Amino acid sequence: MRPLTYAAPATAAEAVSAVRGDPQARFLGGGTNLVDHLKLGVSTPGRLVDISRLPLDTVEQTEAGVRIGTNVRNSDLAAYPLLRSGWPGVSRALLAGASGQIRNQATTGGNLLQRTRCVYFQDVTTPCNKREPGSGCSALEGYGRYNAVLGASEACVATHPSDLAVALTALDAVVVVLGSDGERRVPMVELHTLPGHHPEIETTLSHGELITAVELPATPLARRSTYVKTRDRASYAFALVSVAAAVTLDDDGAVADIALAWGGVAHKPWRAARAEATLRGRRPDEPAIAAAVEKELREAAFGPHTAYKRPLLRGATTEALSRLLGGLDGKSDGTSEQEGAR
Repeated sequence: MRPLTYAAPATAAEAVSAVRGDPQARFLGGGTNLVDHLKLGVSTPGRLVDISRLPLDTVEQTEAGVRIGTNVRNSDLAAYPLLRSGWPGVSRALLAGASGQIRNQATTGGNLLQRTRCVYFQDVTTPCNKREPGSGCSALEGYGRYNAVLGASEACVATHPSDLAVALTALDAVVVVLGSDGERRVPMVELHTLPGHHPEIETTLSHGELITAVELPATPLARRSTYVKTRDRASYAFALVSVAAAVTLDDDGAVADIALAWGGVAHKPWRAARAEATLRGRRPDEPAIAAAVEKELREAAFGPHTAYKRPLLRGATTEALSRLLGGLDGKSDGTSEQEGAR
């Protein structure tokens, strides 16, 4: 039996110090991902540093927006009135993730750092470059329905599983990180990495750096946001593809501002910047959205198992924008989902 020690520091700084000084140490938050990996033998830390009791469980309104503590539970955050009114797309993404029981346990920071659900990553009897660098990628020639179509490499075709991370990426969230040298801020779009030759490196965080909070800017765009997730079953499944969207129109019914991010397509939440640029200044009808999706997919690599993701992305993106605009006839009544829910 592999020895495993446990520590419960009283402060975030003590937690950072405990992990920073031990290469075999890992933070333990809600445990909904790490504990599974301990059981499967995917993760074999020598020390668990429990951060779940640190006082990082508040949601605070700030001058710029909202600050969410890393230990806020997903179910609590989804129901928080300030979030529902100012960032409805984030609330919808949280409610789309996992089951109610898991949302009661999962935390904001842990959700962002959950690891891939690739079946080969979780099966320690198969080669996996992410789990064991240099061993190979079983998904390349194996079961590939969930594989990435954007930004993948020959070393890894896994996708990032978080719904929350996709919504935060679309709405320009910033992650507050505490390390041994103090605090720094990381834009969500820069938190996760593409696989390249090192898929075992999944974020830009150093060992021992702790996410302490997420900051969301308050903008008119964020108030008109939503999240659409497609999956094999509505009750509990990871995304085949997902879309976080926000949009505002000008007086002529053309797109004034827009934010789009996709899940289930890459090793990280995918900010669809090309699609955004294609739609700005155009009326958001179905042909324009289809053209924007194809522009974003210009460098995508679809295989026989993932070809279905192209029409699914087109449909989910159309559905998301249609929800926000009350239809796609270019004559929005100006009523967003959030406003209509009041």
